[in-house]
Amino acid sequence: MIKESLNNAFSYEAYKNLMDSLLLQGKTTGTDQSEFMVSLTKLNRQRIKRIDNTLELTEEQQAFFAHITKEQTWLVISECWCADAAQILPVLAKIAQSNPLIHLRIVLRDDNHDLMSQFLTNGAMAIPILIILDSNTLEVLHVWGPRPKVATQMVETYKKEHGKLSPEFKENLQKWYNQDKGQSIINDLIELLK
Repeated sequence: MIKESLNNAFSYEAYKNLMDSLLLQGKTTGTDQSEFMVSLTKLNRQRIKRIDNTLELTEEQQAFFAHITKEQTWLVISECWCADAAQILPVLAKIAQSNPLIHLRIVLRDDNHDLMSQFLTNGAMAIPILIILDSNTLEVLHVWGPRPKVATQMVETYKKEHGKLSPEFKENLQKWYNQDKGQSIINDLIELLK
């Protein structure tokens, strides 16, 4: 199943090109092609551009990821409309760019139900999900996602109090991502890979 998904996977550049191509057609990925979902995709494309242009790994972070000496494939389950993915994918791409042994590949959730069903979060198809694989054996080494620990705690606390996430909460979560500048994602991954 993982091998099959990898055959349909996008590189980070191809994923961004897909977003651009779909937006030109007034579309997005996934089954919901509503104007709202397309507007989310447009906003996410802007977020990705901003993060691509501003995020830098520190020397210490680069040194940590340089310690990965066996080839890994970082397979991410995503969709273009997903706001968390727009904040997380550029960080994963920056890490992968820092070490030629890390291969970032992205698959679409709605096109890979069998894979997604193996990596549910509390029974839900939450994305993005990062599956870190040994590139040679395709053994699953680690799974991370759909958000950094701090953001997950924020979401869980809010849901306990209010039942579901409000548009205001979602906006505040995006503001948190902007202020955090990818550091919680990087720190989570360093902790996971230690």
